[in-house]
Amino acid sequence: MTNATLIILGATGDLTKRLLLPGIGSLIAGGEQADLDLVEGLTVIGSGRSELGDGEWRDTVTTAFDGVKASGAAADAILERTKYLQADSTSADDWKRLLKEVDGDELVVYFALPPAVVFKVAEVLKDLDLPKRTVLAVEKPFGTDADSAAELNETLRSVVPEDQIHRVDHFLGQRATLAMLALRFDNRLFNPIWNADDVERVEIVYDERLGLEGRAGYYDSAGALKDMLQSHLLQVLSVVATEAPSAVDAVDLREATAAALRATRVWEHGPVFPNTDAPSRRARYTAGDVGDKHLPSYVEEDGVDPERKTETLAEVALEVRTARWAGVPFVLRSGKAVGAPRDEIVLRLRPVRHRPDGQTGDAGRERIVIGFKPPRLSLELTAGGGSMPFGLESGDVSATLPKSPVTEYGEVMRGVLGNDPTLSVRGDVAEQCWRIVQPILDAWGKDEVPLEDYPAGSDGPASWSA
Repeated sequence: MTNATLIILGATGDLTKRLLLPGIGSLIAGGEQADLDLVEGLTVIGSGRSELGDGEWRDTVTTAFDGVKASGAAADAILERTKYLQADSTSADDWKRLLKEVDGDELVVYFALPPAVVFKVAEVLKDLDLPKRTVLAVEKPFGTDADSAAELNETLRSVVPEDQIHRVDHFLGQRATLAMLALRFDNRLFNPIWNADDVERVEIVYDERLGLEGRAGYYDSAGALKDMLQSHLLQVLSVVATEAPSAVDAVDLREATAAALRATRVWEHGPVFPNTDAPSRRARYTAGDVGDKHLPSYVEEDGVDPERKTETLAEVALEVRTARWAGVPFVLRSGKAVGAPRDEIVLRLRPVRHRPDGQTGDAGRERIVIGFKPPRLSLELTAGGGSMPFGLESGDVSATLPKSPVTEYGEVMRGVLGNDPTLSVRGDVAEQCWRIVQPILDAWGKDEVPLEDYPAGSDGPASWSA
């Protein structure tokens, strides 16, 4: 879109300041002409219930742009036009005021709002006279279960067509996720071994050192499974497991990844985790030190209801039932307050069928590792070089992937402003992701899987380390 108006709902929130505005700025800082064309003539309007002056809002945008080194004529033009309007986004009268600020027939509405509020806003929008080219961008979570996701989809599609709805999952804009497409389909070394014949296990892990950080209002009703695995990590799984699309575009790539998720089920082929036959496990942190920071027990954090039994660490085992992947466990894990966090995609390779007599040493299992932050690629391979002439030991080959000047949210905004939904979540996929995790949620709701404890700063419960 050019000369478009972007209305950010929930503009005073952390997401807008920390991710969304810097993402727009990174499109300018990157200096690519195609990105500069997207922001040419862009008017950014912040809106929320809080009172905020235009000057304060402009300072917020300026700070975000400065943080990503966005400057020059394009940045100055956005800063000159931007404004803030106090409004209740669930009020039709307030929307009429907002729409008077739209110059032309190109509008992007970015919902930096909880899903329950998104639904209410969409109910209002469907009865308003919106510009012809209106795009809606919605943050996860997309509903709270499959039924609510379907209801939200139906309501959003009553406002604009599906191809004008962007369900934002910024992990699809992660450099590591995008680099995996090249590894999968354009690399002679990896392409032939990306299957169950050569891969015995896939792990997608995103741990973090942070604790609750004042997010009890959202996190305590979600937990690690809904916050990370049901959304972000399932989207990454879909890229790992997809068949080759005929084109990397909004139609073929999204259909290929959707097909992978339609084939995904909870693991049913025996134990994957030590000390349990269940295909999932959960835990929450107790008091402890993460680096030089002391964290209280999760249940003692402000706003937490201990009776909810919210997990802060979750692992699940899934299977992608296709000819390529049947029989391979896909393990998804994410946790908070982890002392030595991992953030990576790991493909553990099967051992070779035959080792010649005379070779000695245990080289361990070979692995392909794609790291998220920083984006990196590591190959852990068997090589010679042990103390004996025919000794074996592992060797690493690693590289840091080129860093993009465009942030993950810059990738998101590139798609939103260009109305290219290639890196957004399709409506049916949002529903599929809830379908995949529902058996696990049901088992946890019945206490069939124990809620274990781990000290903040550790790597999880002691029983998990086997």
